[in-house]
Amino acid sequence: MMARTQPSKQLSQAEIERFMSAAEGLHKSIVQPLISPSCEHYRALREVHEALLKSVKDITGRDAAFIKWNGTGQVN
Repeated sequence: MMARTQPSKQLSQAEIERFMSAAEGLHKSIVQPLISPSCEHYRALREVHEALLKSVKDITGRDAAFIKWNGTGQVN
């Protein structure tokens, strides 16, 4: 009989690195399209982006390193 393994309580460092790489790719695909802020797609992408950034902070304890800031706010 095989012993059941307990699921880990957190991601390994390698899993975090893979997640961050995928998160950066998703970030770029969200912020790259130049679409009107008044359209439904823009609002939907903004909601996904906010959830992505929250997930990065929840998992790593830090803001996403792939976000670039200037003096006035986020630079996409």
